[in-house]
Amino acid sequence: MSEFHAWFAERQRAQTCRVTPAPLDALDGWEADRGASLIRHRTGRFFTVEGLEVSTGNGEGTSWAQPIINQPESGILGILVKRFGGVPHYLLQAKMEPGNINVLQLSPTVQATHSNYTGVHRGTAVPYLEYFLAPRRGKVLFDALQSEQGAWFLRKRNRNMIIEVAEDVPLLDRFCWLTREQIGELLRCENLVNMDTRTVLSGLPLPVNPDEPGAHTTAEILSWFTEAKAGRRLERSRVPLDGIKDWVREEGRIVHTSGRYFSVMGVDVEAGDREVARWSQPMIAPVGRGLIAFLTRTIQGVPHLLIQACTEAGTRDVVEVGPTVQCNPGNFAQEPAASWPRFLDSVLSAPPSRIRLDVVHSEEGGRFYHAENRYAVVEAGDDFPDMVPDGFIWATVGQLTELARLGNVVNVEARNLLASLRLIP
Repeated sequence: MSEFHAWFAERQRAQTCRVTPAPLDALDGWEADRGASLIRHRTGRFFTVEGLEVSTGNGEGTSWAQPIINQPESGILGILVKRFGGVPHYLLQAKMEPGNINVLQLSPTVQATHSNYTGVHRGTAVPYLEYFLAPRRGKVLFDALQSEQGAWFLRKRNRNMIIEVAEDVPLLDRFCWLTREQIGELLRCENLVNMDTRTVLSGLPLPVNPDEPGAHTTAEILSWFTEAKAGRRLERSRVPLDGIKDWVREEGRIVHTSGRYFSVMGVDVEAGDREVARWSQPMIAPVGRGLIAFLTRTIQGVPHLLIQACTEAGTRDVVEVGPTVQCNPGNFAQEPAASWPRFLDSVLSAPPSRIRLDVVHSEEGGRFYHAENRYAVVEAGDDFPDMVPDGFIWATVGQLTELARLGNVVNVEARNLLASLRLIP
């Protein structure tokens, strides 16, 4: 680990980049279309920022409007695996992203949008891409189309892949081989292992005991999930970006009139070791740090996690499996506790003796600016009710792992927390 930290520190010293906030209407290559209904790149590629009206129901239902990123293409998030001395090692890279709070983080072997790896940006080739394109030279350990943040992306998916090879692999300067145990140790560090690495590793086929007793069978959990999808609604309609209710342009950004939630900002980027050396783009900048948490309890001698059925503005298929708590507590600071998301108070009031995992990680730095979440696993108190409300169910770590290896079932927040829970020793 000391060799890794020395290598990473050297990569940080060698990194030459500059990220400068810029007004949305001054971004090179980006324009608002007639009537300011959306912000788009002049090529028509990459992504757009649009306005969305949302109505979602589980009982009474709620409605709201917001900006959202529409990036219909699917990229590749791929990790290459090779055994050294019989021990699997994972090839990660020190990658700069404009939204990273500390510039460099550990990224998958390949982290590239479809526009990137097909050369729309006219940049350099993506290293190691050939291992993840058919026909492949290796063994597929994991391959699934997985969703990304439904609060900020509209129906966004990326292909998560883990490929094991036996052949010699040339090692480039900003890449390093790490064991699963080493990655687990690094997941204890704040803002080091990036979101894309964590979501891919959530699909790692680690040994799980299929016979461990659970409060519910996997078939029962899938039935609960299907019932939630069948019973909820998600209605969306595009609206002009400059006409979204409660959102305004202010000092070159799009912000909510309450000062909460997030803003849409612009950045100018200069980077020496990216496929393109200079570019501009819009980004989403959350207001404050979020919270992603599982409540856990031992049932029949087996640890269980309390999962919930989540519906967000950009959710692709109405409902995904999410963590117990997924919110930005700052958005509710002025609200009475009775209006808080369920179990938020149970997490925030937990004493240190019941906190099993607590670490801050960044979200995707390619589209989100300085976005952080506190990832926590908290043991439920003795007074926690045996019956959980509709929309929640207990699942074992093995059952959630099984669901996470399917596409578009477990959301990215739950997958990221699951990866940390499984890998951190």
